[in-house]
Amino acid sequence: MVGQLRALPLSVELARWAAGVTFEDLPEDVVASTKLRVMDVIGLALAGAETDFGRSVRDAALAISSPGRCSILGFGDRVAVTVAAFANGAFSQALEYDDTHNESIVHMSSPAVAAALALCEFAEVSGRDLITAIAIGNEISCRVGSVSSGELHQRGFHPTGLFATFGVAYLAGKLLALDAEALARAAGIAGSFASGLLECWVDGTQTKFLHPGWSAQSGITAALLARSGVTGPAQVFEGRWGLFASHLQDASAHRDFARIQQGLGQHWESRNSSFKPFPAAHVIHPYISAILRLRAKYGIQARQVERIECPVAAFIVGIVCEPTEEKFAPASDSHGRVSLQYSLAEALCHGTLGKNAYSSGSRNNPEILALARRVEYRVDPGYPGPGRFKGAVKIVLKDGRAMEEVEEYNRGSVENPMTIDELRAKFDDNASGFLSASQRQLLVEQVDRLQALPRSKLLLPG
Repeated sequence: MVGQLRALPLSVELARWAAGVTFEDLPEDVVASTKLRVMDVIGLALAGAETDFGRSVRDAALAISSPGRCSILGFGDRVAVTVAAFANGAFSQALEYDDTHNESIVHMSSPAVAAALALCEFAEVSGRDLITAIAIGNEISCRVGSVSSGELHQRGFHPTGLFATFGVAYLAGKLLALDAEALARAAGIAGSFASGLLECWVDGTQTKFLHPGWSAQSGITAALLARSGVTGPAQVFEGRWGLFASHLQDASAHRDFARIQQGLGQHWESRNSSFKPFPAAHVIHPYISAILRLRAKYGIQARQVERIECPVAAFIVGIVCEPTEEKFAPASDSHGRVSLQYSLAEALCHGTLGKNAYSSGSRNNPEILALARRVEYRVDPGYPGPGRFKGAVKIVLKDGRAMEEVEEYNRGSVENPMTIDELRAKFDDNASGFLSASQRQLLVEQVDRLQALPRSKLLLPG
């Protein structure tokens, strides 16, 4: 209709916001949490680089790329910017230990930090600009992921592979000084790269760990293509064949596109994200915390346990509870990290669930496997849906005694935060395979003063 204003495409609204954001626009708590996420992801990438998976990714990265300017963390190899981002992003999820936006279950920081660190060796990037770009990328990943919370997991898609690609595209475009028009093109291009099937959950293979790396690589690629003039669809989110129409084809699927742009700059959705104290699927965390507290309080041993009862929210059943045979006896460490039953059994048997959890020795331990089969779950309709991870554990002993513990909010969430000391201890543990105590201390000090660094590549270890 003549004279009627037409709403801008969502990719353009995000682009105009991202293009205009400066470091001074960031709330103090967003700056502080972004720096902690940088420290966390570097530690996670170094821990992932130690694994067989990490070594395989590094070998493939070296085969894919000729020598370049950007570092593969831990090893120090120099490769192309997209390949460094891919390798470091993949490393950072190898232990299922990276932070998560609670509602969308997007692991937003591992691809964002991996991409930003690669770009800071590709172009001149100040510490202030690095923080700003990561904060923008994380915010956009969380917002896009919140349009249809919980719907994608049910259909076998990994939200990180789908949604973080867009966050990185805006992040990369910001660091490459793209204007709003080019940023929107980058988002449109990124839609053709967003991916992430979860068939690996069936057989315990490793492809899910690649998704943060793929998102990091694809987001940078999209920004570089947009910078060179390649076009992409403006309605990549809401369009007739856009991201949600193509991936959620049934009309019953929930979609709330207002979540993408509503309150941009005033409401920071990325605040509703959680650091991880355990290297396991985030929805399991409150149950792990609860069972570890019960073990510590009562000295419970696996041989005493008749059964373990867990009320759960319906949305987590297909992620961490079923099929039960796969969850009782994981085929690999990656299988175990998404099993409620196995994770609780190992945590109770060992009294901890840290960096070295889910080893082959533990996964073949008859006591742990037997206990996993005594973990029962039931759907409690009163439990919260995506956005809040609540858990409770009731242990019934063979002598008839029972004890119960509830975790209302997962440890590491905004309601139940990890302390700075806890995050530092996690970093020290994860980075210890490659960095000495003095090197770790230097890196932590550099992160703490990141906004004062004229060149953020000074942050990189090695």
